[in-house]
Amino acid sequence: MLIDPEVHKGFHHILRAVVVPRPIAWVSSMAADGRVNLAPFSFFNAVCYRPALLAVSVAKYLPDGRIKDTYANIQDRGEFVVNLVTESLAAQMVQSAAEYETGVNEFDQIGLTEAQCESVAPPRVAESPVAMECVLDQMVKLGEGRTECGLMLGRIECLHIEDHLIDGYHVDLAALRAVGRLGGREYCVADVLFSMTPPSLDQKLEGAS
Repeated sequence: MLIDPEVHKGFHHILRAVVVPRPIAWVSSMAADGRVNLAPFSFFNAVCYRPALLAVSVAKYLPDGRIKDTYANIQDRGEFVVNLVTESLAAQMVQSAAEYETGVNEFDQIGLTEAQCESVAPPRVAESPVAMECVLDQMVKLGEGRTECGLMLGRIECLHIEDHLIDGYHVDLAALRAVGRLGGREYCVADVLFSMTPPSLDQKLEGAS
């Protein structure tokens, strides 16, 4: 089957189902008046080491036409925190995706603890084992009209990680049990791990001869 993204009405469902698994950015942000918001986004990844940059794509509008709190908060204040979603936090992450009224604090709604950050005003999720404090480097407008998104490029100011998960630069991924986004209502947990070592250039040449 050949699919034209411009013609197929359900292409966004297909795209989300084949670009998998996707890490989840559980973004905490703060409005100019100090109101806090927390919401998950799975069009997310690390994009640069130096400077250390994350990219999170945030839809501008809710179905009812309101601008999403996360979009408005990052645009106005220029700061946000990316909290990692683990298996034990998955249910609360999904609850935070509900379309609450503007100004509702999702931390309070779903029973999470706000932890003060070191370099940005928005709080991080105390229950999350990994959190990255970010300052907006640039926002790239994507799309038009009701499907417009903002690609938020955030410069990581500091990273919080629980001590038991890290040894030098090695992170215990098996213990972390990070959650990934799949298609539809499906998710996965990073609990089946395997290692592979890329061959050296000499090995590649030997294999080709």
